[in-house]
Amino acid sequence: MNKSIKAGGLWLSIMLLSAPLIGHAAVTLDRTRVVFDGGSKSVSLNISNENQQQPYLAQAWLEDEQQNKLLSGPLVITPPVQRLEPGAKSMIRITAASGQLPQDKESLFYLNLREIPPVSDKPNVLQIALQTKIKLFYRPKALKRDPDSVWQDQLVLHAEGGGYRIENPTPYYITVIGLAGSEKQSLEGDFETVMLAPNSSARVKSAAYGKPYLTYINDYGGRPTLTFRCSGSRCVAR
Repeated sequence: MNKSIKAGGLWLSIMLLSAPLIGHAAVTLDRTRVVFDGGSKSVSLNISNENQQQPYLAQAWLEDEQQNKLLSGPLVITPPVQRLEPGAKSMIRITAASGQLPQDKESLFYLNLREIPPVSDKPNVLQIALQTKIKLFYRPKALKRDPDSVWQDQLVLHAEGGGYRIENPTPYYITVIGLAGSEKQSLEGDFETVMLAPNSSARVKSAAYGKPYLTYINDYGGRPTLTFRCSGSRCVAR
C-alpha cells in the first residue's frame, strides 16, 4: 500500500476520533430555572419530546445544594420516569413536604432531566443520552415578592486588592454574570460567574472601576444590569 495513502488514512482516523460529538436534546424543559413559591403545595414543569419519529423515556430527579441525589427529603419529584411518544408533551411535578425547609431564606436544589433513547436495532450504533440540569430555588411564602421586584440592588461591592468582594445581604440566591466599567462590557465581557448564597459574600477578580456595572440573572432568565456609585472602597446600586 502506498505510504502516503496509509498516512492519510491514519490522519483521517485521528481526526474522526478527536472530533467533538454534537447533539441536540430530544426531551426538553420549558424553562432554564425553577422558582418554587412556598405558598404553593407544588410546581409543575412542561416537558416535550422534540423527536418526531421515536419515543423516549424521560428520567427526572433532584439534587441538594451539594449536588447529592435526593432519595427522600423536603422535595419529591413525580413521575421519576415516564415515556414520551414522538412529538408528545407531558409534565413533571415537584411537591414540598411542609415544615422541612428554612422559612427565612431561599433553599437551593438542582433538577435533572435525562432522556433515554430507544434501543437501536442496527449494529454498531453509538447512542448518547443527553441530560439537562437547572437550578431550583425554593422561596418561602414569607419571601414572596411582586413579579417586577428587584432585590439584587441591595448588593454591595467592596473594592479589595485585585477585584471586589460582593456582599449579598438578602435572603435570596443571586447569580452575578458580569462586572465591568460599562453596561456593554458587563453583558459581553469575560467574567467568571458567581452565585451568592443568602447573607453571604464572595470575592471576584476584576479591574477597579470608578462606576461599576453589574449584571445578574433574574427569575425569568433575563440579564438586567445595575449601575453602582462608589464612596471610597464601598459601592452601592444607584
